[in-house]
Amino acid sequence: MVAKISIGKSIRGMLHYNERKVGDKEATLILASGFAGEIERMDLRQKLTRFEHLTMLKPKVKTNALHISLNFDASEKLNRAKLQQIAVSYMDKIGFSDQPFLVYRHDDAAHQHVHIVTTNITASEERIDLHDIGKLRSEPARKAIEQEYNLVKAESKKLKQAPPIKPADPEKAKYGHLPTKRAISNVVTAVTRDYKYTSLAELNAVLKRFNVVAMRGLEHTPMFEKKGLMFSILDSKGNPIGVPIKASSFYCKPTLRELEKKFSKNVERRRPNKDFLKKQVDYVFGKYNAITKQTFQQELQKQQVEILFRQNEQGFIYGATFIDHQSKAVFNGSDLGKEYSAKALTAKFNQEDQPKTYLKPNADTKAYLNPNGNSGKTYLPALSPTNYLNDLLGKSQPEAAPSTTSPKKKRRKGITI
Repeated sequence: MVAKISIGKSIRGMLHYNERKVGDKEATLILASGFAGEIERMDLRQKLTRFEHLTMLKPKVKTNALHISLNFDASEKLNRAKLQQIAVSYMDKIGFSDQPFLVYRHDDAAHQHVHIVTTNITASEERIDLHDIGKLRSEPARKAIEQEYNLVKAESKKLKQAPPIKPADPEKAKYGHLPTKRAISNVVTAVTRDYKYTSLAELNAVLKRFNVVAMRGLEHTPMFEKKGLMFSILDSKGNPIGVPIKASSFYCKPTLRELEKKFSKNVERRRPNKDFLKKQVDYVFGKYNAITKQTFQQELQKQQVEILFRQNEQGFIYGATFIDHQSKAVFNGSDLGKEYSAKALTAKFNQEDQPKTYLKPNADTKAYLNPNGNSGKTYLPALSPTNYLNDLLGKSQPEAAPSTTSPKKKRRKGITI
């Protein structure tokens, strides 16, 4: 089970998000703890009033809303009663058992998950401390519940990855404002939350993969000068279509000012992913004596890495952006180093591919041979491509077969590119 906590200032916004899902038949309210009456008969006004009664007891506290999602492995099929029990147990373990809270089961993804809405303002006019709630309270609660209900553990290799983000459908833009906004919101919410980007250009590099773009407008226009931002769906040719939606109208509030806060934070968040990405690129080049641009892109895609080249109308490539969909890190090539810039990369491309040969030692001579039977000088030692990548990444691998030369010397010689 994976638990995610969002802390905010608008209980109304969190409630509207889930109620809209209910209206779209994508969610169901399965539990209302601390509410009087039957949940099927409660309307939005009644639910909101219950929370606002508490938040008004301590009006100086602006951060007073929690939106929690409990996500289960795709292999787990939990019935309504079990989901209710897990939600109640979780809220009790994080210290919110006496707070009113609503539990919604969402049906808009391949894996089961519930959303919980509550407030940290108590009936005794106290504020429940939210500092480090994820680490100090949510994580112990999650682990205890996994054990109690025999759930797939978050750290387990059995836990299947969350389903990929579904691209916005350009056809939806033809049917009016609401379908367009919903399609854009699903993409923008997931991308801005999960990916590590440090500029609007890097963010757009990811958004465009899902048929969405963020637009600032032309320079010197009021919209640009006021840091306005709008989102639009893209058609198959990459052109914006439909009705553009203001960033401030989305629940996740992806305004430029808010995104700029993420830009600075993501500089540090993506730092641990830099060296590994460089080694993945080195590994691809290491497999070939000569490689085409298309093969280079295809080889990276096998490692869930996408590279986007930017070029002008004359076809001149002037930029490259790497998107690691596994670590969710985005880098301009030059940020990785000069040798990973667009200019350096394109200089390495050729008209045809010449893969390197991975050879086993000759049984008689115990020497490494090239395809012509002569002593090899530039061929890799007897390693599979997988073991070669492990070697580059510093992972353990089987020892190379014996050779007439020094193993140490042969190893250095073998990985020369």
